[in-house]
Formats: sequence, structure tokens, C-alpha cells
Amino acid sequence: MAKIASYLLLLCVLCITSTAPAASVDTSYVTTFCKSTTYPALCMRSLSGYARVIRRSPRQMSLVALSVSLSRTKSAYSFLTKLNRFKNLKPKEYRAIADCLELMDDSVDRLSKSVQEMKNLGRVKSRDFLFHMSNVQTWASAALTNGNTCLDGFADKSMNGKVKDSVTAQVAYVVQVTRNALGLVNQFANNNRH
Repeated sequence: MAKIASYLLLLCVLCITSTAPAASVDTSYVTTFCKSTTYPALCMRSLSGYARVIRRSPRQMSLVALSVSLSRTKSAYSFLTKLNRFKNLKPKEYRAIADCLELMDDSVDRLSKSVQEMKNLGRVKSRDFLFHMSNVQTWASAALTNGNTCLDGFADKSMNGKVKDSVTAQVAYVVQVTRNALGLVNQFANNNRH
């Protein structure tokens, strides 16, 4: 069990501390938009390295935020897949992990669709803008709900321990970057209603 705990801790640290590529460009635009998110410091940490890609485009900012959310969700899914293979997990832990795997898989699908829809927005006629933005908002919101539902599966006090701590650290991070991404998407949508 000590070997499992050490592995879980290492995986959590590696996944949570990975950062965006370094950038030597002005990040003031990112800073300004991140101030409006639920987790502004996390927003800055996760998006400032992409300032060159974001430029001064609210659409690009939303797209990058969704892409970061997708990447973190994929990492959580991978982590849960590895964790699910461990022996000596409690039956409740196996069930909760299996549920989270299903939810994270669904979130990867929904966030992938959101990213693709945001990429296509530049080619969308103005009369179709709201339809496409609504798709992005709906899918990102569903991914956020999935993350919260996964966390709920580990809320029981009988689940306390290293497995719960590891999973909740991974998934809470996913929830936070997804909440920020959805906030930026909503802000972009509200500022571009025709």
C-alpha cells in the first residue's frame, strides 16, 4: 500500500505542476481577462504561457482555455485509468474510480467538440454565431458538471485516504480550469451577441 501511495503522490505532483510553455511576450491582456474568472491566479498560471497564441483575441483566449481544460481532463483520465489497475483498492474506490473514468471520458468528448466548435467560429456566419456558441457553452458546462459529479463520488467519509486525496486533487484541478474556461467562453459570447 505504501508503494501505491508514493506512486499516487508522484503522479499528482507531476500532473498538477506541469505548466504551459514559457513565453516572453506581454501577458497584460491575459491578466485582464483572467481577473474576471473564478480562479484568476490559476487562469494566469495556465494561460499566460500562451499569450503569443492568444494575442489580443477573446476568441483565442476562450479557445486556449478550453484546450487547456481538455488537456487537463485527458491527464486526469489517464491518471484514473492507471489508478483503476491497482490491486488492494476498496470496492467503493473501484466503483467511484470507474464512475469518474466514465465521466472524464464523456468530458474529453464534450471538450473536444467545444474546442472544434470554437475553431470553426471564424468561419461561421453571424446569424449562426449564437447557435455555435450555445453548443460550446452547453458542452463545456456538461464537462464541468461531470467533474463535480466525479468529486461527489468521493465525498463519503469512508473513502478518506490517499486514493481519495489523489483523485480529488486531479479532478478538482480539472474542475477549476474548466470553470475558468467556461467563464471566458461566456464572457466572449456575451460580448459578441448580435
